[in-house]
Amino acid sequence: MEPAILIITLTCGILVSRIGLPPLIGYLVAGFMLFLFGLDETSLPLLEQLANLGVTLLLFAIGLKLDLRSLFKVEVWAGSSLHLIGSMLFLVPLLKLLGLLGLEQLSGLALDQLALLAFALSFSSTIFAVKVLEDKGDMQSLYGRIAIGILIMQDIFAVAFLTISKGDMPSIWALGLLLLPLAKPLIYKAFDRVGHGELLVLFGLVMALVVGAGLFELVGLKPDLGALVIGILLAGHAKSSELAKSLFYFKELFLVAFFLTVGLNGLPSFSDIGLAAVLVLVVPIKIVLFLYLLTYFKLRSRTSLMTSFNLGNYSEFGLIVAAVATSKGWLPAHWMVILAVALSLSFLFAAPLNAASSRLYQKYQSRLQKLERHPLHPEDRPIRVGNPRFLILGMGRIGSGAYDELANKFEGEILGIEHKQELVDFHRAEGRNVVQGDASDTDFWEKLDRAPNLELVLLAMPHHTGNEFAVEQLKRLDYQGKLSAIVQYSEDAISLKEAGVHSVFNLYEAAGAGFVEHVVHELKSGQQHEADIVIEPQANAS
Repeated sequence: MEPAILIITLTCGILVSRIGLPPLIGYLVAGFMLFLFGLDETSLPLLEQLANLGVTLLLFAIGLKLDLRSLFKVEVWAGSSLHLIGSMLFLVPLLKLLGLLGLEQLSGLALDQLALLAFALSFSSTIFAVKVLEDKGDMQSLYGRIAIGILIMQDIFAVAFLTISKGDMPSIWALGLLLLPLAKPLIYKAFDRVGHGELLVLFGLVMALVVGAGLFELVGLKPDLGALVIGILLAGHAKSSELAKSLFYFKELFLVAFFLTVGLNGLPSFSDIGLAAVLVLVVPIKIVLFLYLLTYFKLRSRTSLMTSFNLGNYSEFGLIVAAVATSKGWLPAHWMVILAVALSLSFLFAAPLNAASSRLYQKYQSRLQKLERHPLHPEDRPIRVGNPRFLILGMGRIGSGAYDELANKFEGEILGIEHKQELVDFHRAEGRNVVQGDASDTDFWEKLDRAPNLELVLLAMPHHTGNEFAVEQLKRLDYQGKLSAIVQYSEDAISLKEAGVHSVFNLYEAAGAGFVEHVVHELKSGQQHEADIVIEPQANAS
């Protein structure tokens, strides 16, 4: 039966992704289909173990990417906290009312059970949000960073619940975990020495499953919390991003098992589907609440709307919370099925909404701007650029190198744009004229002051989609000067030239040419040096 499980899961995932939805919906459907064939969790014990591994690695990956400083921004920690409280205050009475109106799934639930359901429904999907942001190239936009920050805060709330749900008092030895930061130099030394291949993957698995989950479980704490904490501990290492990428497919594959186990809980009845549809009608309330909260914290209406749309859905973490609740007997088992259907339907609702977000903002811009509070958030104010001749988009190593080369010839006429505030501060300390902004975000171009004497724009952002998007926006603004860009692949060079870029610099080809030029220069210098050594004794002899 195992080959059939793989084939059914793959087929459902492909069919769902073909219509532009996350494959996880297909995995939920595959779980329902497997249940139809007479399978359940008891007949597939390995599947449940893999599902648990998936959740553990998911939390470890979140920890690896977590910048604790981003969570201290008021719009993130206060926005997510107030939204959670507001959602529960709205959902608990609503669910109680639906129960009183005769919905059998809700009529017999106690107040604490309704609160647990409201808690699970308050989360937004990390998987969906990241997919939408990546497809749009908006991962580093202001609204994208705020959305990810809020999602991480929600994940922390969920982990806190998972830890409390364990029920047992931790061992006195749990206090010893406070000493973990002292082991950081030793862990980092091992991190440095594992290289970049399979040893890196094994190191990550050991840190997540043994040092994190295993150690925390040994002292009576939730294993998932241990994975998150160890991930945060490793987040400051230079190779943390590489480790996250190395473990990405392990995590995704094991999470497939989690979504399959949700479907194996049973098929939804017509009344379950109806209730799930009613729950999806609540999603616009979630969106409106996010919109009001974010504008209250002085973000522009567009930033607030885009963030709210990105978070307007239900979450796989809500399913994880429900899975724990049903396993403890706190909720009836059929609620796993209802929430799975509600999750899928919320994605069907959210996908076209996010695709049309810019058009919707343009249509209702005047009304939405009435919600704004001034002075605006420092990162969301108009961008003053002065009157430069040269504009560099992306101030990484290549952008800063280009800046310095231009600065030798055109002092004071160059401006760099960089989305990371810490890099902006670094460049300013080095004497470079750099302002904070994200050229891959439509909002950046709407906030950007015009520079009438601009002659050349250098596109030095690391992602092709960002550079391509910047070209489109410059065209929309009727920019008439020259455009140059960096690329990594020849097909990207072709598409940029077709879009109107005048010169394209292929990093790999240029690196090869530069390497040969350097070697030839060194060889010539060596030959000249040898000649000098031979000539000198002759001169002395004469």
